[in-house]
Formats: sequence, structure tokens, C-alpha cells
Amino acid sequence: MSEYVKATKKIDVSAGDSVRILRELQEMSQNDLAAATGIAQSTIYAIENGRIRLGVERAKVLARALRCHPAVLVFPGWNVEEETAA
Repeated sequence: MSEYVKATKKIDVSAGDSVRILRELQEMSQNDLAAATGIAQSTIYAIENGRIRLGVERAKVLARALRCHPAVLVFPGWNVEEETAA
């Protein structure tokens, strides 16, 4: 098995970007995700485009449909090595 190699480039993504990326990786349309979650397609569009905030409750619902942990959606750019405890 090969060793872990840290990426040389870092890109910043928003919570909406994370939703879109995970949705597209699973080959789901916004309408598919809306049907799976009960969240209106227009709301999913607005989240993906940064027009409205994701919010924790929506993140939980979307995470179930996208098969990921809600933190992946809520904190997409968080790096444990760079953050300090409050």
C-alpha cells in the first residue's frame, strides 16, 4: 500500500460547493436530491450558489442523502492541523 501524500494544492470550497460536488459525484441532479431529501430544488440551488446558508438541520438531511457526515458539508475547509481550540 502506498504512503499518504499530502496534496500540493489547497482550494477553498464553500458549504454549497461541497453539496454540489458530492451531489455530482453521486450522479444526482438537483431534482434527484430534492426528491431524496424533501428540500425544494430551488433551495438546493440557492445553497449551492451561496444565496442561503446551509444550516445544521439541512446539513443533516442532505448528508443522509449524500451518504457523508454532516461536518463534511458544514465545515468543508476545516483543517484540524491549522485550527486551535478556543
